[in-house]
Amino acid sequence: MSAPAAPQVWDPDHYLAFADLRLRPALDLLARVPLTEAAQVTDLGCGAGSVTPYLRHRFPRADIQGVDHSPEMLAAARTVHRDVAHWVQADVAHWQPAQAQDLIFSNAALHWLDGHEVLFPRLMGFVKPGGVLAVQMPDQFGQPSHVLMRETAAEGPWAQTLGALLRPAPVAEAGRYYDWLKPHCASVDIWRTTYVQELHGDDAALNWIASTALKPLLEALAPAQVPPFRERLAAKLREAYPKRANGVTLFAFQRLFIVAVRAEQMS
Repeated sequence: MSAPAAPQVWDPDHYLAFADLRLRPALDLLARVPLTEAAQVTDLGCGAGSVTPYLRHRFPRADIQGVDHSPEMLAAARTVHRDVAHWVQADVAHWQPAQAQDLIFSNAALHWLDGHEVLFPRLMGFVKPGGVLAVQMPDQFGQPSHVLMRETAAEGPWAQTLGALLRPAPVAEAGRYYDWLKPHCASVDIWRTTYVQELHGDDAALNWIASTALKPLLEALAPAQVPPFRERLAAKLREAYPKRANGVTLFAFQRLFIVAVRAEQMS
């Protein structure tokens, strides 16, 4: 599998249209972080900074940095949350902190990167003994929304253009994260949650994925191809996620959570 070939231009307004639904998993992850205090905290892949104020509230005396590769997202973070953290533009795949961290917190970011068997132990190496790596990633790739997205991309006149961008399984099986992290950790807590979300409006499932998983595909298409591609996918998604009698579309979204506590002493 391969990552998108070119850096994406993120649209904070589109992404934040579902801010409440996207925030809930982050807060569920933060609630399971077993730290009472922290001096050094990184919000890795912080986006527009929606979660960072909650890290500041939880650890009011910490030196917090929000790290993201997107200048558009960081601009939004600086505008709304200027004094909450130090905002740093960096490639998350190659980011390295100046000093060891008490908490590296990453919400819905690391699934964009390949090579998790190297990435996760590497991030764990930046955590202080007794510190925490806390990660939440969408684990939706076997669900209808993403299966139909890949199917549509592979079957039309755009197949050759989109083929290199298709990533069938960016998130590994849960046990593999355990195996990669446990040699470095005192404990590794992994769980999966399905959020059955209420979405509103026409083509609600399409609108949900359009600001995230679908975005690199839409950007790769020629302008004339975007409407037919969207309509073909929308028709499939309307069948998979029908609007209910009250106008609500129920969209089941799976997420994988990892809270790993670094061992005080390595064996």
